[in-house]
Amino acid sequence: MKKINVIITGSTGMIGESVLDQCLKHGSIGRILTINRRPSGLQHPKLVEMVLPDLSDASSHKDDLQDYDACFFCIGVSSLGMDEATYTRLTYTLTMDFAKRLSEANPAMTFCYISGAGTDSSEKGRTMWARVKGKTENDLMKLPFKQVYNFRPGALIPYLRVKPNQTYQSVKYLKWLLVLLCPVFPNAILRLSDFAIAMINSAFIESSVRVLEPRDIKKLSERKVG
Repeated sequence: MKKINVIITGSTGMIGESVLDQCLKHGSIGRILTINRRPSGLQHPKLVEMVLPDLSDASSHKDDLQDYDACFFCIGVSSLGMDEATYTRLTYTLTMDFAKRLSEANPAMTFCYISGAGTDSSEKGRTMWARVKGKTENDLMKLPFKQVYNFRPGALIPYLRVKPNQTYQSVKYLKWLLVLLCPVFPNAILRLSDFAIAMINSAFIESSVRVLEPRDIKKLSERKVG
């Protein structure tokens, strides 16, 4: 199988770190460009790191974003304690500004966005974060990428150590419970390693399913590529 080059944003977060880990292990992934707000400290022959405290500055690095086949957009914030305007700026505006620049540099790219279970595609529901995520999904799918996939995971079981600076600190205390419940709710609770593999598989397998609920993510993780 021909090797592909990928971009990962937010690889210092819990989800992004797992996606990066699986990409580094994957034999059909060549160059990996990570774009983070702070240095990761990680070194690897496949890895190139770009540090951008403000992701909107990506427009000045357009040449560095060319010749990539997929982007795994793993930046996200919790809506807890945020008003709608702030959450929209940090979720919708930040994502769309970056994705627009990337579509100009790599229109033949697959773009993968991490949304969340319960996202509101109608953009009219009562739940603020779900409306904002829904609008983000809808507008991403209008961009001229080869493919756009919106991943809506539910509960995720980490397999790497959850670090103090990562958002989902509470997950490490619930991990044992999620592991016990996973066989009971196999289509609602996913292992983070499987989630990462599903994102990688989406870059190799074209699918008519553009919005992936936990059941779809699990199926995609089980597909064989190559």
